[in-house]
Amino acid sequence: MQKVNAKPPVKIGMRRALKAASKNAASQASCKDRRSVRAISVSSGKGGVGKSSVVVNLAIAFDRLGQRVLIIDGDLGLANIHVLLGLSPQYSIRDVLEGRRTLEEVLIAGPGKIRILPAISGKRTLTRFTDEQKLIFLEMLDGLETEIDVLLIDTGAGISDTVLYFNLAAQEKIIVVNSDPASIADAYTLIETLYTKYRERHFGVLANGVRGARAGKDIFSRLCKAADHLLDGLSLDYLGSIPHDPCIHQAVIEQRPVMEAFPEAPSTAAFMRVAEGIRKAAPNTNHGTIRFFRKHILNA
Repeated sequence: MQKVNAKPPVKIGMRRALKAASKNAASQASCKDRRSVRAISVSSGKGGVGKSSVVVNLAIAFDRLGQRVLIIDGDLGLANIHVLLGLSPQYSIRDVLEGRRTLEEVLIAGPGKIRILPAISGKRTLTRFTDEQKLIFLEMLDGLETEIDVLLIDTGAGISDTVLYFNLAAQEKIIVVNSDPASIADAYTLIETLYTKYRERHFGVLANGVRGARAGKDIFSRLCKAADHLLDGLSLDYLGSIPHDPCIHQAVIEQRPVMEAFPEAPSTAAFMRVAEGIRKAAPNTNHGTIRFFRKHILNA
């Protein structure tokens, strides 16, 4: 990797869910065989850069590397992880937050051994969490800490409250960007917001849909130049690039990950390289595990 430094009342159903979640979390906390979960947010400054496709295919790459993966569809208003995979979930994260279903009831199986916590599209009431919803969701999630190795959070695009607190909660932050000047400018805005308001300093940058390795590095260089005037301490890591590949478009049409639909495609090999690089790199230990995820997101 290349590095450059540069309270409203709670509903009855929610109370019940919170009580059950707290009991489950307490029993899990006594387990001595805890592993460090790598919570990774995947974001973009603007939509249309292929962020959700990146999440799905990175999840498959991690699964093939022997990692137990959970995807959270954090794009609460415009969810599409399940669409990309051709899945039809019966329930969504909303059912967990409103106390109608447990987390285990809502989780669905994805490719390989991947599990997915789906969201739902078109629900304006679910574009941000209340404090109670944050607590219910994260207490339930805490119970999965011994069952997963990698948590991938597909956030929405932009700098909404939801995007920001998912990024604040994650150990590692990946910013997906392409050659579109607006993509680079908006990625810079997201990084700047997290840096200046919340003192987040470390970001991984993944160039998507590039025509050649040099093009990916050029995009990274342009983003670094835009960030040059930020305060000292900002660290941008170049995670690599995913090539422009017609197989990705065809896989989207087929509602299949490119890694499964076209195992010999250039983009498939690129996703494996990126996942291997992330796995080999030392995780950012400043942010704990899912216990930190719970604590930090409640303060966002």
